[in-house]
Amino acid sequence: MRWWDIDPVLELEHQLFPDDAWSAGMFWSELAHARGPQATRRYVVAEDPATGRLAGYAGLASAGDLADVQTIAVAREQWGTGLGARLLTELLRAATAFECAEVLLEVRVDNTRAQRLYERFGFEPIGFRRGYYQPGNADALVMRLTDPAQARTESSESNG
Repeated sequence: MRWWDIDPVLELEHQLFPDDAWSAGMFWSELAHARGPQATRRYVVAEDPATGRLAGYAGLASAGDLADVQTIAVAREQWGTGLGARLLTELLRAATAFECAEVLLEVRVDNTRAQRLYERFGFEPIGFRRGYYQPGNADALVMRLTDPAQARTESSESNG
């Protein structure tokens, strides 16, 4: 993801997460930490090859040996295509490159579709964060993956 992706990312962000969408400033702040030798972030975008439009995006933050999936979003018309798995695979590659031993994430308790994706990759539930998503006061399920380098990624699943 680069600065010129922020406007289409915000459009998709507001479509998918109308109540708790990130602001432009939040994305700018994350991208400020995504370049150079001291980078601690990895943000990626995916485009629909047929239309050239943004199809999804994802981001990861690292600190020491711990990474946190900050966001994954896939346009509704791309649901079921495997794009979410490809984006997550890219984040886990980044976590491995950052030499992270664990990856954490929060997912809405009512987002069972995303939870199933994370479970396929080996994430396990470890707790809840009550009222995590604001302003709707929705709870988050906290999930953890140990050893992202050995995760059951999209590419390893297709190889047998």
